[in-house]
Amino acid sequence: MVTIGVFDGVHRGHQAVIGHTVEQAAATGLSSAVLTFDPNPLEVLRPEQAPTRLCSVSRRVELIRRLGVNDVRVLPFTAELSHVSAEDFIDTILRAELDARTVVVGEGFRFGHRASGTTDTLRQAGLEVVEYGLVGDGDPVSSTRVRATVAAGDVAAASAMLGRAHEIEGVVVRGEGRGRGLGYPTANVAHHRLTAIPADGVYAGTTVVNGVEHLAAISVGTNPTFDGQSRTVESYLLDFDADLYGADVRVDFVARLRGMVAFDSVAELVEQMAADVVAVRATG
Repeated sequence: MVTIGVFDGVHRGHQAVIGHTVEQAAATGLSSAVLTFDPNPLEVLRPEQAPTRLCSVSRRVELIRRLGVNDVRVLPFTAELSHVSAEDFIDTILRAELDARTVVVGEGFRFGHRASGTTDTLRQAGLEVVEYGLVGDGDPVSSTRVRATVAAGDVAAASAMLGRAHEIEGVVVRGEGRGRGLGYPTANVAHHRLTAIPADGVYAGTTVVNGVEHLAAISVGTNPTFDGQSRTVESYLLDFDADLYGADVRVDFVARLRGMVAFDSVAELVEQMAADVVAVRATG
C-alpha cells in the first residue's frame, strides 16, 4: 500500500494520510510505503514559483519513518521525470518498483506529464484508490498555510499545524562576532536559500546540537542597531559555552517574543537581550 506526495513539513494533514496508510496496510496484511519527491516539482518546472521548504529531505524522511512506515522512497524529480506519462509512471514506478496494489492520496491528487493522471487513471490501471480528505477545522492544514504563518512570524500557529515546532537546519558559520562582545555569543546558522524563515524578530525556542536540546533566544533579521544588511538567523544558547563553528544544528521556533528593533544605544540593546533571555526561560 503506497501513499504519494511531496509531504513538505510532514504536517498534521500528511500525518493523517500516512497514518491511515500504515493502519490499513497492517489490517490487510500489506506492506506500507511512502513515495516522495526531491526537490519539490515546482523547483524544476517553475523555479520562479518554487515555495520555501519547511524541512530538508533527510528530516522529512526521518519524520515519515517515525509514523511506522515500512518503506520510504525518495524519487529525484527531474525534467525527464516530468515528461513521464501517468500510465508509464504507474507501470515503471508504482508497479515495478513498489509492487503497489492500493494507493492512498489526498483530495485533488494529480500526477504524470502535465498532471494528466488522476485517481480515475489509477483505478483504470487496476489499482485500488483511497482518497483522504483534508485535515483541519475550518481552513484545512496545508504546507501553503504553514509557510504563510511562518512568513508572518506566527510560529505558534505553524507549530499547531505541524504538530511540532517549526524548524530550520544548517551549519554554524562565523558572523560579525558582535554577540560575543556583548556577552551573548550567537550561533549564526547558514541554511538553504529556500528554507522557510520566520519574519524578522526575536523568538524563544531551542537549538539542537548533537541530539541535545538547549533553550535559545533566536534572532532573525538584519541587526538594525548596527545597520546590518544581510538577513541572518542567530541563536543564543542559554547556559551553553562551546565552539559550534562547523556544527550541524537544528533551530526550533516555539514563540515570537517581539519584532526587530533598532535601539538608540548598545546599552539599550543589551538590556533588551537580558529581558529576552528571561522570557525564553519562562517558555522553557
